[in-house]
Amino acid sequence: MNRLKLKICGMTDQANINDVLSVGPDYLGFIFYASSKRYVKGLSADFVRQLTVVQKVGVFVDASLDDIKQAIIHYGLDFVQLHGQEQPDFVQQVKALNVRIIKAFGMAADFDWQCLRAYQEMADYFLFDTKTSSHGGSGEVFDWTLLQQYPLQVPYFLSGGLSLTNLVAVNTFDDPRLYALDVNSKFESSPGFKDIQLLKQIKK
Repeated sequence: MNRLKLKICGMTDQANINDVLSVGPDYLGFIFYASSKRYVKGLSADFVRQLTVVQKVGVFVDASLDDIKQAIIHYGLDFVQLHGQEQPDFVQQVKALNVRIIKAFGMAADFDWQCLRAYQEMADYFLFDTKTSSHGGSGEVFDWTLLQQYPLQVPYFLSGGLSLTNLVAVNTFDDPRLYALDVNSKFESSPGFKDIQLLKQIKK
């Protein structure tokens, strides 16, 4: 697992973020979706903007272009993760805001892999998560064998119910396109507050 990058998503607390940074993540995710239990609203934008030792990812679900633009400016975001039904032309407009793009897709047995082709030119990475009505953070794992059908070369983040138990199986992945692990709810003591001791075990 050491070859894989680590994204810790759903950060909401300044002191907890400082502790999380001691683990050495490559990315921190901040959720700009008001229906999420890990909504970023209470976190200081000034504090997030001054974080320079980690790549900052803003997670959005069918947000307006203006809302995304304002968040990029105020929080100093490096990446925008689009986790809704955003169409390719909209994704292109977001990319023009001088950020890198992670386009997320919910996985289920009937997922149409061909739909990814329309995004491959503007997405720096894809993210494959468990398909739920809550757009992530469910703690549920999807059937990883579905990834054997992935037809493109765009590198991807693996998300959806990752835990210390099932991360052992990631070592069996023989897919150079798997770029990063995206952990969230299984490494929390409460929504938005990460358990540092659990996170440290990922790096072992």
